[in-house]
Amino acid sequence: MADVASPGAAGDLARNGLREVAARLARPAEMVVIPLIAFVAGLVLFGLFIALFGKNPLQLYGLMVQGAVGTWFSIQQSLARAAPLLLAALCVALPARLGLVVIGGEGAIVLGGVAAAALAPLIGGVPGVIGVPLMAVFAMAVGAVWIGSVGALRYYRGVNETIASLLMAYIAIALMNHLVEGPLRDPLSLNKPSTLPLAEALRIGTIPGMSVHWGLVVGILACVISFILIDRTTIGFSAKIAGGNVRAALLQGLPVGRLIVGFTALGGAFAGLAGMIEVAAVHGNANASLAGGYGYTGILIAFLARHNPLAIIPFALILGGIEASNGLIQRRMALPDATVLVLEGLLFIVILVSDTLYGRFRIFDPAYWKGER
Repeated sequence: MADVASPGAAGDLARNGLREVAARLARPAEMVVIPLIAFVAGLVLFGLFIALFGKNPLQLYGLMVQGAVGTWFSIQQSLARAAPLLLAALCVALPARLGLVVIGGEGAIVLGGVAAAALAPLIGGVPGVIGVPLMAVFAMAVGAVWIGSVGALRYYRGVNETIASLLMAYIAIALMNHLVEGPLRDPLSLNKPSTLPLAEALRIGTIPGMSVHWGLVVGILACVISFILIDRTTIGFSAKIAGGNVRAALLQGLPVGRLIVGFTALGGAFAGLAGMIEVAAVHGNANASLAGGYGYTGILIAFLARHNPLAIIPFALILGGIEASNGLIQRRMALPDATVLVLEGLLFIVILVSDTLYGRFRIFDPAYWKGER
């Protein structure tokens, strides 16, 4: 006669199974819960800050939600804002795989946009299916060289990549202003210096049924491809080892220099692509609006996402919605244009502080669920 498991034994098996599942989910849950708590804490602190000036925080956040997702028009504006933020965040997240803090994506964005605008008149007669990819490749190459040089300075000369990338962003903006107001300026752009307008064939259209350009799809695909690269390939694994311990990576024979330059260059290429998309899908030419702060918002998104390319997608959508609501907040509450910038700055500080919380809670320790602690 076959043995029949007792109810107590079945219950123990079920509990052990649940503990095993909880142990596997503990670390990923920590990476989700702590950033979300930090995000909410930042919103609360900003609400208190607004209240000090006699403004209603609940009204502020109500308008923020209304301006981000209150109508179909608002949703589309939020999605359009999120498109460049996806690529800008990757410029921070990819070098972070190697332990690098690159914050100069704004420079690659503006130079990528200028590069695309400079190439456009030379290929004006080329069909769009060829011309648009040519502009994208050229913009990505410029962005890759710009940020890749930061990685080269870090590895070969020991120059701090954070300072170098930030200074190079200022140089890039100055260079953009020189080119747009000088050699590349359209003589007909009187009030706002701009480059020559792109031919209609070189413009990026909108997704059918929406007023959101295809840059959103490109940004999401870039995040998915980046996730596969860093989490599912030997190159990504090698970068993780090099980021954890450079000396150990060198002893293992890993090409640390090429990894550093390659990952920074790839991040710069995505930022350059963001600039090209802004030119081809939004502005129609290169002008001072390219320096819209997307590179700096991308830093916040990358840190909120813990440098996970897939997590960048929802946070970029959230920050895109917040930025899209800025105009409504200004009109309804008589707040300055910098309101959202102050919020983003406060969120960034809270996120940095929240780094001290990792590893401090037993509930996120797999050993706790396995009964080892």
